[in-house]
Amino acid sequence: MSGRAQLMWDEAVTGYDFGRDHPMDPVRLALTRSLVTALGLDRDVNVVAAKAAGESTLRLVHREDYIDAVRAASADPEAADQSYGLGTLDDPAFAGMHEVSALIAGQSVGAAEAVWRGEALHAVNFAGGLHHAMPGAASGFCVYNDAALAIARLLELGAERVAYIDVDVHHGDGVQAAFWEDPRVLTISLHEHPSTLFPQTGWPAETGASDAEGSAVNVALPAGTGDAGWLRAFHAVVPELIADFRPQVLVTQHGADTHFEDPLAHLAVSVDAQRAVQAACHDLAHEHAEGRWVALGGGGYAVVEVVPRSWSHLVGIAAGRPVEPTTPVPDEWRHQVYARTRQPAPHRMTDGRWPVSWAAWDEGYDPADRLDQAILATRRAVFPLRGLLP
Repeated sequence: MSGRAQLMWDEAVTGYDFGRDHPMDPVRLALTRSLVTALGLDRDVNVVAAKAAGESTLRLVHREDYIDAVRAASADPEAADQSYGLGTLDDPAFAGMHEVSALIAGQSVGAAEAVWRGEALHAVNFAGGLHHAMPGAASGFCVYNDAALAIARLLELGAERVAYIDVDVHHGDGVQAAFWEDPRVLTISLHEHPSTLFPQTGWPAETGASDAEGSAVNVALPAGTGDAGWLRAFHAVVPELIADFRPQVLVTQHGADTHFEDPLAHLAVSVDAQRAVQAACHDLAHEHAEGRWVALGGGGYAVVEVVPRSWSHLVGIAAGRPVEPTTPVPDEWRHQVYARTRQPAPHRMTDGRWPVSWAAWDEGYDPADRLDQAILATRRAVFPLRGLLP
């Protein structure tokens, strides 16, 4: 197996563009890619452009009639069928939508294939992580669910246990839905509580279908949760479940919208804590999945201040050359950011909170604390189904 990581990248993915006033600005992808280069991380990864996902691949998750509707909306955006979630405020139709959505999906599928076949130990597609797309509908800025497609491809190739960890601020509802009845896939989502954020799903009681009970895990975090609480919740739930499940591959989604500067949600997490969870996922892959790790992007709408730094940290960790948080952001990148966006770029790869710390769950919990109540609700809902003590 090659120890060299793959970075999945095709410049054409920046064509995933819902329009000038939409929060998912594709400049976040271009700026991340250029920061990866400015930091010298290109030297430690193989940059690979996979082909777009074809019809048979898309149908591993998506219904044929939905794919046809996306193709039709892509050819004539004005005629988009809103019954499929297309042409809506969240998911406006645009020319070429099918092609670029299939291209992003192809990068995640290609990442999964490379890791499964031993061509790379780790593979990153930060353009991916479009976790809200349903089998028959677009949702939440997501047209094709590349994360679910990557997992489905791993199963098709012979994987018997795939674990999916989603730390986007929004519930990974589309991936959960795709594998709700499949005990071969363990989906774990940490997200802001559904009472205060789209898509209003991801309650602790959502644990999988009757034949797959305990294969869906949801940690619903109180609005305002910061670094210490976020990391406490992650470490109180995720490692024990991964150790029990023993996945052959770990697929992770790293939406950067948990950040305190993100305009669309209400958690208060720093880039430093995001980096800590990325590193924890890397370590879990090595401890339990022979290092096989597919890492994806996701949400993130502070497109200059947060997203490029967070995902460049992800690439560095996957490449085996983690970027020290105190590293200055290269001047040439900062000049490029201002030229493209007229916004000032951050000066360092840290928010000044490194090293981050948290209180371990096994040291005790406070039953009156809202965060601990959330953790305990998840553990009580899921752990006994897996034969574990809550």
